[in-house]
Amino acid sequence: MLPTQSSAWSLLKVLLSLVCIFPPCWPLAGFGQGSPSRRNHSPDIFLITIDTLRADHVGCYGNAAIKTPALDALARDGIRFTNAFTPSPLTNTSHTSILTGLYPSSHGVSDFAVPLSPEHVTWATTLRKQGYTTAAFIGAVILDSKTLAPGLDQGFDFYDNFPDPAAGKSHWGKVERRGMEVITHAEKWLDQHSAGPRFAWIHLYDPHDPYEPPPPYSQLYARNPYDGEIAYADHALGTFISYLRRHRRYDNALVIVVGDHGEGLGEHKEETHGIFLYDSTLHVPLIFKLPFTKVSAAQAAGGVISSEVRTIDILPTVLDLVEAPAAAKVDGQSLKTLFDGRSEDRPLFAETDYPLHFGWAPLRAVRTRNSKLIEAPRPELYDLRKDPQEMHNLYEPWNVSVQNLRDLMRQHRSASPSAAKRRDIAPVDPSTIAELRALGYLGPVGSTATPEPSLLPDPKDKIELQNLLHEAMLENEHGQTDKARATLKKLLAADPKDEAALAQLGELELKARNFRPAAISLGRALQLKPKDSAVAYHLGQALVGKGDLPKAREALETSLRLVPGQLPARLLLGEVCLKMADANAAADQFEAALLIAPENSVAQIGLGRALLLQKKFHEAATQLEAASRHASPEVFELLSQAYAGMGKKDLATQSADRAARLRKKEGPPK
Repeated sequence: MLPTQSSAWSLLKVLLSLVCIFPPCWPLAGFGQGSPSRRNHSPDIFLITIDTLRADHVGCYGNAAIKTPALDALARDGIRFTNAFTPSPLTNTSHTSILTGLYPSSHGVSDFAVPLSPEHVTWATTLRKQGYTTAAFIGAVILDSKTLAPGLDQGFDFYDNFPDPAAGKSHWGKVERRGMEVITHAEKWLDQHSAGPRFAWIHLYDPHDPYEPPPPYSQLYARNPYDGEIAYADHALGTFISYLRRHRRYDNALVIVVGDHGEGLGEHKEETHGIFLYDSTLHVPLIFKLPFTKVSAAQAAGGVISSEVRTIDILPTVLDLVEAPAAAKVDGQSLKTLFDGRSEDRPLFAETDYPLHFGWAPLRAVRTRNSKLIEAPRPELYDLRKDPQEMHNLYEPWNVSVQNLRDLMRQHRSASPSAAKRRDIAPVDPSTIAELRALGYLGPVGSTATPEPSLLPDPKDKIELQNLLHEAMLENEHGQTDKARATLKKLLAADPKDEAALAQLGELELKARNFRPAAISLGRALQLKPKDSAVAYHLGQALVGKGDLPKAREALETSLRLVPGQLPARLLLGEVCLKMADANAAADQFEAALLIAPENSVAQIGLGRALLLQKKFHEAATQLEAASRHASPEVFELLSQAYAGMGKKDLATQSADRAARLRKKEGPPK
């Protein structure tokens, strides 16, 4: 029976009165109060960081030559910041600042493999406490929390590290993932976690050098492959946005897209990034797409904000928007007031310690809307209103702008107590350094303890040498050995004491089995940087190849004192000790290797050989029996010796026969 008009009107009045008493639970209202129903209405949050993305190489930022339809559409739906800056031109450091809202001087992650302290809280930790399911999807091993970015997985329910080991894989899958692979991983996770609010961080590494966009972008941007990488990353972003739309998750999602840092592209003679603090590597795109329920008239889609802001401001803004408790310690400030039309510039403090890898002075900078001061052995001052390209250095110590900007720097340092207790670079395994170099970076080389910065060379005077080193890294990565060798020799002719060039030349010669020149270059490198465990290990390899076992042993022991957990160095040192007939020392090394990798057959066989030399036949047999699962002729030959020493003639004969059959099956040595 249908209700009468009067009864329907009465029902409507009751419903209206209930609405007045109990207002609707809008998607962002009352977030963080612990109510399951309110948590269910909280928006999904998606942070997309695009590596090495200059703001002036995006369509909606004025570059019509590059097609970035996804970024342009997101800007039309959201709010675009025209003057956003990162405090660091390095991937690890800049991402840590984004994820914590802290300056590098506060969070302390100034280099690769420096762990993020648990005292510094990330987005994921805070949002997880508010009922969010959290996940991260990275595009390069440089952000792998197991190796080069320890602690960055704090608060994430799932962190998509690279598989370990990635042996046999090419560059793709071993040290880098294409953007579409990252997006596929993220979409799969979202499909499996459809309930409740989700926070996903998606990292697209593609624009980072080496610039190798896939087809058709490699053809469309043949003359500008960096732009081709950006266009491809934009395509991956567009695929993800389409996914959100198909699943009706886009409108009420909070989507933030930001570059982690820019790229030099030859400006100020810097081809890539990390060395300088010019706007070419600090100015990044930043776009917020708000949930539709939070867009007011003043925040109309397509809004543009020209105030100077920092990437450290993103975290406090997100927490403010979803009404989550503010982090206990952040250096950034919420941008929410700017959404409503207020104009407010925030000064940027930027830094880079990357020059220390080359023995050059670290740099610090402060940037306001109108001027920038770069502290270096030869300081720089720029009037950004008249000289946005930072070409005309106006520095004079008595300049009022210099004094004012230095006052700002002093205030910043005094507010960042951890700046005074910066940690040394953690010793890193040589295999990890190889991954860094495959990505175009020089790996950690030991302590950052240096002379007074003013006594170190100014990076401005050395940048061309760094470009040559980077060029040689890429040539070597692409198998162009002769070109890489010539480039490194050119660099060393200009600076014979360049430790990084000597180390790279030594590794190149080692790979080519030119052991004598390899040992010479690596030995000189180790003299310059005696705390470089990777150089010491490679020197040990070269000396083994050269036949100088005593010096090889010394080099390997040096490497292991610096980084004790190196399995390859342990195994090689054990072999060296065996060749030197030092069975006790060999046994020590193989036992240490088995503590690192208990099932390692090379260590088991090596220990078995050492025990045979010591005439410890029962113990030798135990190790060799464990290794026999690999059906190696050598294992059964050694087992035959062990059984013979134990007086077990039948087992000795059986093992010898098994070894002979395996040898026959293998055929003659190649």
